[in-house]
Amino acid sequence: MRERLTKNDVKKIEEEIEYRKLVVRKEAIEAVKEARAHGDLSENFEYHAAKKDKNKNESRIRYLERMLKTAEVIEDSSSEDEVGMNNIVKLYIEEDDEVETYKLVTSIRSSSLKGLISIESPLGKAIFGKKVGERVSVKVNDTYSYDVIIQGVEKNTDDSEDEIRKF
Repeated sequence: MRERLTKNDVKKIEEEIEYRKLVVRKEAIEAVKEARAHGDLSENFEYHAAKKDKNKNESRIRYLERMLKTAEVIEDSSSEDEVGMNNIVKLYIEEDDEVETYKLVTSIRSSSLKGLISIESPLGKAIFGKKVGERVSVKVNDTYSYDVIIQGVEKNTDDSEDEIRKF
């Protein structure tokens, strides 16, 4: 499945790749050289740890480059009363008789503990593109679903926030 990313997500990934190539890679190569100079490689823990760190960095670079190559770039704009990317959404959950607030983000930024839900999650899929006042059924699996009412949408222009604020 292709990763759905915003332009800002793409920019952040490109920055991480550049940092890993220019800074982390140099440090890792130096660490391997220094550890190699300590002698017998078969029993040199520092050498093996340095090689492992170097390989982890290279693996992360390949992973991020592959993600960018196959990603689908999506818009993060929506109409004023519509649920869109990076919007903070106030939902009334009928089954629990509770109001909860979430921020809708791409899957690489999601964190349910911080109230950041992915547009790929059952809840994210159900509310994405819906309008304030709509009742939406969230299908969790074939045997369970629940209803939510969208009570409010706050447009958020800063998608760098890691946590949501209540409104």
